[in-house]
Amino acid sequence: MTKSRPAAYRQLAHGIRARLRAGEWADGSALPTELELVRREAVSRQTVRRAMQELVAEGVIYRVPGRGTFAAADPNAPYLRQFGSVDDLMALSQDTELEILEPLRTHDDPGPAARLGLGSAAVSSVRFLRRHGADVICQTRVYLPPAVGALLADIQELAVAGSKTPNTVLGLLDRRLEVPIAHTEQTITAVSAGRELGRVLGGSPREPLLLVERLYQDISGVAVELAISHFVPRHYAYRVTLRRQPFRAAVE
Repeated sequence: MTKSRPAAYRQLAHGIRARLRAGEWADGSALPTELELVRREAVSRQTVRRAMQELVAEGVIYRVPGRGTFAAADPNAPYLRQFGSVDDLMALSQDTELEILEPLRTHDDPGPAARLGLGSAAVSSVRFLRRHGADVICQTRVYLPPAVGALLADIQELAVAGSKTPNTVLGLLDRRLEVPIAHTEQTITAVSAGRELGRVLGGSPREPLLLVERLYQDISGVAVELAISHFVPRHYAYRVTLRRQPFRAAVE
């Protein structure tokens, strides 16, 4: 299967992120200028600008007008992602890794089946960890309508416990669905880990977790995936950008 190549600006941002975590520019020295990065990386200025904008939005670098761009105080802070679109969620494949705990299978589970709007209790599901470097940032259970799950049945990474891949289930689906994924409904709550999740995520039963539930729908409004994730706050921070509606002039 051919793997889609990340956008050039995301590749550049990933490279700069890795160098920041390795301690480069940690002594207060400025990062290279846009023109220096254009020459070094052999990319366009627009690519550099978009990569830097992404890193500023994540909070790993900051700009001082007239002086330059610098690393944030702690580049090794918890993994931070800014999400503003479904495409941003798919981009997790660029700097995290998925590890299968329970391979993709079809079974009965009435609760998720009802949330997916299915007429029976049968669902396909897969359970996995997502890692960023050595840190486990979350455990996720993905539920799919059986017909959707069948589209992923030949993907070896999802079929064997312990296998690892940078892919996201969402990204794999997007390449195979006839009707594209258009939007997601998301809820976020705080819960205690409990004994089992505490063990899997390497924490204590009383550790607070972020419970993030996302229901993905295609362009026609049909639910194609339910993802239920438990995130570890000490390894993960979540940022969302909220914008106001464009102002309109009053009509007299």
